Amino acid sequence: MDQTGKGLTEEKAEQNYKEPFSLSRFARKNGTQLGIFAVFLALWALFIFAAPDTFLSANIYWAFMATIPFFAISAMPLTIAVIAGEIDLSFPSLMAMGMVAFILTYDATGMIWLAFIASLAMGLIGGLLNGAIVVYFGIPSLVATIGTQFFWRGMVLVLSEGSSGSLVYAKESLLHSLLVGKIGGALPAQFIWLVIIAIFCWVLLNRTRFGAHVYLIGDNAESAALMGVNTARTRILVFVLVGVISAFAGVVASMHVNFFWPSLGDGYLLRTLASVFLGGTSVFGGIGTIFGSFLGAFIIGAIEAATVAVGLTGFYTQLIYGLIIVLSVTMHAFLRRRME
Repeated sequence: MDQTGKGLTEEKAEQNYKEPFSLSRFARKNGTQLGIFAVFLALWALFIFAAPDTFLSANIYWAFMATIPFFAISAMPLTIAVIAGEIDLSFPSLMAMGMVAFILTYDATGMIWLAFIASLAMGLIGGLLNGAIVVYFGIPSLVATIGTQFFWRGMVLVLSEGSSGSLVYAKESLLHSLLVGKIGGALPAQFIWLVIIAIFCWVLLNRTRFGAHVYLIGDNAESAALMGVNTARTRILVFVLVGVISAFAGVVASMHVNFFWPSLGDGYLLRTLASVFLGGTSVFGGIGTIFGSFLGAFIIGAIEAATVAVGLTGFYTQLIYGLIIVLSVTMHAFLRRRME
Protein backbone atom coordinates (compact mmCIF):
# COMPACT_ATOMS: atom_id res chain seq x y z
CA MET A 1 0.00 0.00 0.00
CA ASP A 2 2.88 2.30 -0.73
CA GLN A 3 1.96 4.06 -3.96
CA THR A 4 1.71 7.83 -3.72
CA GLY A 5 1.56 8.85 -7.35
CA LYS A 6 5.27 8.60 -8.20
CA GLY A 7 6.46 8.32 -11.76
CA LEU A 8 7.39 4.95 -13.19
CA THR A 9 11.07 5.88 -13.61
CA GLU A 10 11.51 6.89 -9.99
CA GLU A 11 9.59 3.85 -8.77
CA LYS A 12 11.73 1.51 -10.87
CA ALA A 13 14.91 3.08 -9.60
CA GLU A 14 13.80 2.58 -6.03
CA GLN A 15 13.03 -1.07 -6.69
CA ASN A 16 16.38 -1.73 -8.37
CA TYR A 17 18.46 0.02 -5.70
CA LYS A 18 18.12 -1.79 -2.38
CA GLU A 19 19.01 0.65 0.38
CA PRO A 20 19.42 -0.35 4.03
CA PHE A 21 16.26 0.03 6.07
CA SER A 22 15.78 3.53 7.43
CA LEU A 23 12.93 4.46 9.77
CA SER A 24 12.83 8.05 8.49
CA ARG A 25 12.76 6.94 4.86
CA PHE A 26 10.01 4.41 5.67
CA ALA A 27 7.99 7.18 7.35
CA ARG A 28 8.36 9.48 4.32
CA LYS A 29 7.44 6.72 1.89
CA ASN A 30 4.35 5.65 3.86
CA GLY A 31 3.39 9.02 5.34
CA THR A 32 -0.21 8.94 4.12
CA GLN A 33 -0.86 5.50 5.54
CA LEU A 34 0.89 6.19 8.84
CA GLY A 35 -1.12 9.40 9.14
CA ILE A 36 -4.50 7.73 8.70
CA PHE A 37 -3.43 4.91 11.02
CA ALA A 38 -2.57 7.49 13.68
CA VAL A 39 -5.97 9.15 13.15
CA PHE A 40 -7.62 5.74 13.41
CA LEU A 41 -5.91 4.94 16.72
CA ALA A 42 -6.61 8.41 18.14
CA LEU A 43 -10.30 8.31 17.23
CA TRP A 44 -10.69 4.79 18.55
CA ALA A 45 -9.09 5.84 21.84
CA LEU A 46 -11.56 8.75 21.94
CA PHE A 47 -14.48 6.38 21.27
CA ILE A 48 -13.35 4.09 24.08
CA PHE A 49 -12.90 7.03 26.47
CA ALA A 50 -16.31 8.53 25.58
CA ALA A 51 -18.27 5.25 25.59
CA PRO A 52 -16.27 2.52 27.35
CA ASP A 53 -19.26 0.22 27.90
CA THR A 54 -19.88 0.16 24.15
CA PHE A 55 -16.38 0.10 22.71
CA LEU A 56 -14.87 -2.31 25.24
CA SER A 57 -17.55 -4.89 24.47
CA ALA A 58 -16.82 -7.63 21.94
CA ASN A 59 -20.39 -7.45 20.61
CA ILE A 60 -19.87 -4.06 18.95
CA TYR A 61 -16.91 -5.40 16.96
CA TRP A 62 -18.88 -8.39 15.71
CA ALA A 63 -21.59 -5.92 14.67
CA PHE A 64 -19.02 -3.77 12.83
CA MET A 65 -17.71 -6.79 10.94
CA ALA A 66 -21.25 -7.72 9.94
CA THR A 67 -22.44 -4.29 8.74
CA ILE A 68 -19.47 -2.15 7.64
CA PRO A 69 -18.62 -4.38 4.62
CA PHE A 70 -21.87 -3.39 2.87
CA PHE A 71 -20.49 0.06 2.03
CA ALA A 72 -16.77 -0.58 2.58
CA ILE A 73 -16.64 -3.13 -0.27
CA SER A 74 -17.65 -0.42 -2.76
CA ALA A 75 -15.12 1.99 -1.21
CA MET A 76 -12.21 -0.19 -2.38
CA PRO A 77 -12.71 0.17 -6.18
CA LEU A 78 -14.01 3.73 -5.72
CA THR A 79 -10.62 4.58 -4.20
CA ILE A 80 -8.97 3.46 -7.44
CA ALA A 81 -11.39 5.58 -9.46
CA VAL A 82 -10.67 8.70 -7.39
CA ILE A 83 -6.91 8.12 -7.63
CA ALA A 84 -7.38 8.04 -11.41
CA GLY A 85 -8.97 11.49 -11.21
CA GLU A 86 -12.52 10.18 -11.68
CA ILE A 87 -15.59 9.75 -9.48
CA ASP A 88 -18.50 7.33 -9.72
CA LEU A 89 -21.69 8.35 -7.95
CA SER A 90 -23.82 5.70 -9.65
CA PHE A 91 -22.58 2.75 -7.59
CA PRO A 92 -25.55 2.75 -5.14
CA SER A 93 -27.94 2.40 -8.09
CA LEU A 94 -25.77 -0.33 -9.61
CA MET A 95 -26.01 -2.22 -6.33
CA ALA A 96 -29.79 -2.25 -6.73
CA MET A 97 -29.72 -2.87 -10.50
CA GLY A 98 -27.48 -5.86 -9.97
CA MET A 99 -30.05 -7.33 -7.59
CA VAL A 100 -32.84 -6.73 -10.11
CA ALA A 101 -30.82 -8.74 -12.64
CA PHE A 102 -30.33 -11.40 -9.95
CA ILE A 103 -34.06 -11.71 -9.20
CA LEU A 104 -35.19 -11.64 -12.82
CA THR A 105 -32.66 -14.30 -13.80
CA TYR A 106 -33.60 -16.53 -10.88
CA ASP A 107 -37.31 -16.16 -11.64
CA ALA A 108 -36.66 -17.18 -15.24
CA THR A 109 -34.24 -20.07 -14.63
CA GLY A 110 -34.41 -21.11 -10.98
CA MET A 111 -30.58 -21.21 -10.99
CA ILE A 112 -29.10 -19.15 -8.17
CA TRP A 113 -25.50 -19.23 -9.42
CA LEU A 114 -26.60 -18.06 -12.87
CA ALA A 115 -28.53 -15.26 -11.14
CA PHE A 116 -25.36 -14.28 -9.27
CA ILE A 117 -23.37 -14.18 -12.53
CA ALA A 118 -26.13 -12.09 -14.12
CA SER A 119 -25.86 -9.62 -11.25
CA LEU A 120 -22.10 -9.20 -11.77
CA ALA A 121 -22.63 -8.91 -15.53
CA MET A 122 -25.13 -6.11 -14.89
CA GLY A 123 -22.50 -4.29 -12.85
CA LEU A 124 -20.03 -4.74 -15.69
CA ILE A 125 -22.49 -3.28 -18.20
CA GLY A 126 -23.17 -0.31 -15.93
CA GLY A 127 -19.44 0.31 -15.51
CA LEU A 128 -18.86 0.08 -19.25
CA LEU A 129 -21.62 2.61 -19.87
CA ASN A 130 -20.13 5.02 -17.35
CA GLY A 131 -16.66 4.62 -18.81
CA ALA A 132 -17.84 5.06 -22.39
CA ILE A 133 -19.76 8.24 -21.58
CA VAL A 134 -16.81 9.76 -19.74
CA VAL A 135 -14.05 8.68 -22.15
CA TYR A 136 -15.66 8.86 -25.58
CA PHE A 137 -18.03 11.80 -25.03
CA GLY A 138 -15.71 13.79 -22.79
CA ILE A 139 -18.33 14.35 -20.10
CA PRO A 140 -16.87 14.86 -16.59
CA SER A 141 -17.40 11.74 -14.51
CA LEU A 142 -19.15 13.70 -11.76
CA VAL A 143 -21.87 14.82 -14.19
CA ALA A 144 -22.03 11.54 -16.12
CA THR A 145 -22.45 9.35 -13.06
CA ILE A 146 -25.04 11.64 -11.49
CA GLY A 147 -27.04 11.05 -14.68
CA THR A 148 -26.49 7.29 -14.73
CA GLN A 149 -27.30 7.12 -11.02
CA PHE A 150 -30.81 8.39 -11.77
CA PHE A 151 -31.04 6.28 -14.93
CA TRP A 152 -30.23 2.98 -13.19
CA ARG A 153 -32.43 3.82 -10.21
CA GLY A 154 -35.27 4.51 -12.63
CA MET A 155 -34.60 1.16 -14.33
CA VAL A 156 -34.77 -0.54 -10.93
CA LEU A 157 -38.15 1.03 -10.20
CA VAL A 158 -39.52 0.24 -13.66
CA LEU A 159 -38.38 -3.40 -13.76
CA SER A 160 -39.34 -4.12 -10.15
CA GLU A 161 -42.52 -2.03 -10.43
CA GLY A 162 -41.41 -0.36 -7.22
CA SER A 163 -41.99 -3.50 -5.19
CA SER A 164 -39.64 -5.33 -2.85
CA GLY A 165 -39.10 -9.07 -2.80
CA SER A 166 -38.12 -11.92 -0.51
CA LEU A 167 -34.89 -13.84 -1.04
CA VAL A 168 -35.82 -16.59 1.38
CA TYR A 169 -35.24 -19.16 -1.38
CA ALA A 170 -31.52 -18.35 -1.23
CA LYS A 171 -31.21 -18.84 2.52
CA GLU A 172 -30.28 -22.53 2.35
CA SER A 173 -28.03 -22.21 -0.70
CA LEU A 174 -24.27 -22.54 -0.78
CA LEU A 175 -24.06 -19.02 -2.23
CA HIS A 176 -25.77 -17.60 0.86
CA SER A 177 -23.36 -19.43 3.17
CA LEU A 178 -20.33 -18.26 1.19
CA LEU A 179 -21.40 -14.62 1.08
CA VAL A 180 -23.00 -13.95 4.47
CA GLY A 181 -22.63 -17.13 6.52
CA LYS A 182 -20.93 -17.33 9.91
CA ILE A 183 -17.42 -18.76 9.85
CA GLY A 184 -16.82 -20.75 13.01
CA GLY A 185 -20.30 -19.78 14.06
CA ALA A 186 -19.25 -16.19 14.74
CA LEU A 187 -17.11 -14.45 12.09
CA PRO A 188 -19.32 -12.90 9.36
CA ALA A 189 -18.33 -14.05 5.87
CA GLN A 190 -18.97 -10.56 4.46
CA PHE A 191 -16.03 -9.27 6.50
CA ILE A 192 -13.79 -11.91 4.92
CA TRP A 193 -15.00 -10.78 1.48
CA LEU A 194 -14.17 -7.19 2.39
CA VAL A 195 -10.63 -8.23 3.30
CA ILE A 196 -10.29 -10.29 0.08
CA ILE A 197 -11.50 -7.41 -2.10
CA ALA A 198 -9.27 -4.94 -0.25
CA ILE A 199 -6.23 -7.18 -0.86
CA PHE A 200 -7.22 -7.65 -4.50
CA CYS A 201 -7.57 -3.90 -5.05
CA TRP A 202 -4.29 -3.23 -3.21
CA VAL A 203 -2.41 -5.74 -5.39
CA LEU A 204 -4.07 -4.32 -8.51
CA LEU A 205 -3.10 -0.79 -7.53
CA ASN A 206 0.42 -1.42 -6.25
CA ARG A 207 1.76 -4.51 -7.98
CA THR A 208 0.49 -4.27 -11.55
CA ARG A 209 1.06 -2.06 -14.56
CA PHE A 210 -2.63 -1.14 -14.45
CA GLY A 211 -2.16 0.36 -10.98
CA ALA A 212 0.89 2.34 -12.05
CA HIS A 213 -1.13 3.70 -14.97
CA VAL A 214 -3.95 4.69 -12.61
CA TYR A 215 -1.56 6.79 -10.53
CA LEU A 216 0.00 8.35 -13.63
CA ILE A 217 -3.37 9.27 -15.12
CA GLY A 218 -4.55 10.76 -11.84
CA ASP A 219 -1.35 12.77 -11.51
CA ASN A 220 -1.35 14.06 -15.10
CA ALA A 221 -3.41 12.39 -17.81
CA GLU A 222 -1.69 14.22 -20.67
CA SER A 223 1.77 13.20 -19.47
CA ALA A 224 0.56 9.63 -19.05
CA ALA A 225 -0.65 9.56 -22.67
CA LEU A 226 2.70 10.92 -23.87
CA MET A 227 4.41 8.09 -21.96
CA GLY A 228 2.40 5.55 -23.96
CA VAL A 229 -0.31 4.78 -21.40
CA ASN A 230 -3.63 3.76 -22.94
CA THR A 231 -5.59 6.26 -20.86
CA ALA A 232 -8.97 5.47 -22.43
CA ARG A 233 -8.77 1.75 -21.70
CA THR A 234 -7.47 2.28 -18.17
CA ARG A 235 -10.21 4.76 -17.27
CA ILE A 236 -12.92 2.49 -18.67
CA LEU A 237 -11.53 -0.48 -16.70
CA VAL A 238 -11.66 1.64 -13.54
CA PHE A 239 -15.40 2.21 -14.01
CA VAL A 240 -15.95 -1.46 -14.85
CA LEU A 241 -14.21 -2.44 -11.61
CA VAL A 242 -16.47 -0.13 -9.61
CA GLY A 243 -19.57 -1.49 -11.35
CA VAL A 244 -18.80 -5.20 -10.86
CA ILE A 245 -17.76 -4.88 -7.21
CA SER A 246 -20.73 -2.64 -6.42
CA ALA A 247 -23.10 -5.23 -7.87
CA PHE A 248 -21.36 -7.83 -5.70
CA ALA A 249 -21.85 -5.58 -2.65
CA GLY A 250 -25.54 -5.30 -3.50
CA VAL A 251 -25.93 -9.09 -3.52
CA VAL A 252 -24.09 -9.39 -0.20
CA ALA A 253 -26.26 -6.68 1.45
CA SER A 254 -29.49 -8.27 0.19
CA MET A 255 -28.45 -11.80 1.14
CA HIS A 256 -27.72 -10.64 4.66
CA VAL A 257 -31.35 -9.66 5.25
CA ASN A 258 -32.84 -12.16 2.74
CA PHE A 259 -34.79 -9.33 1.17
CA PHE A 260 -34.55 -6.85 -1.69
CA TRP A 261 -35.71 -3.24 -1.55
CA PRO A 262 -35.68 -0.99 -4.65
CA SER A 263 -33.97 1.63 -2.48
CA LEU A 264 -30.96 -0.67 -1.94
CA GLY A 265 -27.73 1.35 -1.79
CA ASP A 266 -29.35 4.75 -1.19
CA GLY A 267 -27.89 5.09 2.29
CA TYR A 268 -24.34 4.14 1.32
CA LEU A 269 -23.27 7.08 -0.86
CA LEU A 270 -22.15 9.45 1.91
CA ARG A 271 -20.52 6.71 3.99
CA THR A 272 -18.54 5.35 1.08
CA LEU A 273 -17.33 8.74 -0.10
CA ALA A 274 -16.43 9.74 3.45
CA SER A 275 -14.44 6.51 3.86
CA VAL A 276 -12.43 7.20 0.71
CA PHE A 277 -11.65 10.85 1.48
CA LEU A 278 -11.02 10.29 5.19
CA GLY A 279 -8.63 7.52 4.14
CA GLY A 280 -6.33 10.04 2.50
CA THR A 281 -7.36 9.77 -1.14
CA SER A 282 -7.13 13.14 -2.88
CA VAL A 283 -10.17 14.33 -4.79
CA PHE A 284 -7.70 15.81 -7.33
CA GLY A 285 -6.32 12.36 -8.20
CA GLY A 286 -2.87 10.79 -8.12
CA ILE A 287 -2.75 10.19 -4.36
CA GLY A 288 -4.47 7.55 -2.26
CA THR A 289 -4.24 4.11 -0.69
CA ILE A 290 -6.53 1.11 -0.24
CA PHE A 291 -5.31 0.70 3.33
CA GLY A 292 -6.40 4.25 4.13
CA SER A 293 -9.90 3.67 2.75
CA PHE A 294 -10.14 0.39 4.66
CA LEU A 295 -9.40 2.15 7.95
CA GLY A 296 -11.57 5.09 6.92
CA ALA A 297 -14.54 2.75 6.46
CA PHE A 298 -14.22 1.45 10.01
CA ILE A 299 -13.96 4.97 11.39
CA ILE A 300 -17.11 5.97 9.49
CA GLY A 301 -18.86 2.79 10.57
CA ALA A 302 -18.02 3.49 14.21
CA ILE A 303 -19.14 7.12 14.17
CA GLU A 304 -22.86 6.29 14.27
CA ALA A 305 -22.40 3.87 17.18
CA ALA A 306 -20.20 6.39 19.00
CA THR A 307 -22.67 9.23 18.41
CA VAL A 308 -25.55 7.29 19.91
CA ALA A 309 -23.40 5.85 22.72
CA VAL A 310 -22.40 9.31 23.99
CA GLY A 311 -26.04 10.39 24.15
CA LEU A 312 -26.50 12.28 20.86
CA THR A 313 -29.25 11.43 18.37
CA GLY A 314 -28.53 9.56 15.16
CA PHE A 315 -29.30 12.76 13.23
CA TYR A 316 -25.77 13.96 13.96
CA THR A 317 -24.18 11.21 11.89
CA GLN A 318 -24.92 12.71 8.48
CA LEU A 319 -23.67 16.06 9.73
CA ILE A 320 -20.41 14.40 10.76
CA TYR A 321 -20.10 12.51 7.45
CA GLY A 322 -20.53 15.75 5.51
CA LEU A 323 -18.04 17.54 7.75
CA ILE A 324 -15.47 14.79 7.16
CA ILE A 325 -15.84 15.05 3.37
CA VAL A 326 -15.55 18.86 3.41
CA LEU A 327 -12.52 18.85 5.73
CA SER A 328 -10.77 16.10 3.76
CA VAL A 329 -11.24 17.85 0.42
CA THR A 330 -10.19 21.19 1.94
CA MET A 331 -7.03 19.65 3.40
CA HIS A 332 -6.04 18.10 0.06
CA ALA A 333 -6.69 21.41 -1.73
CA PHE A 334 -4.50 23.23 0.78
CA LEU A 335 -1.67 20.69 0.48
CA ARG A 336 -1.93 20.74 -3.31
CA ARG A 337 -1.47 24.53 -3.37
CA ARG A 338 1.50 24.33 -0.99
CA MET A 339 3.21 21.76 -3.23
CA GLU A 340 2.75 23.75 -6.45
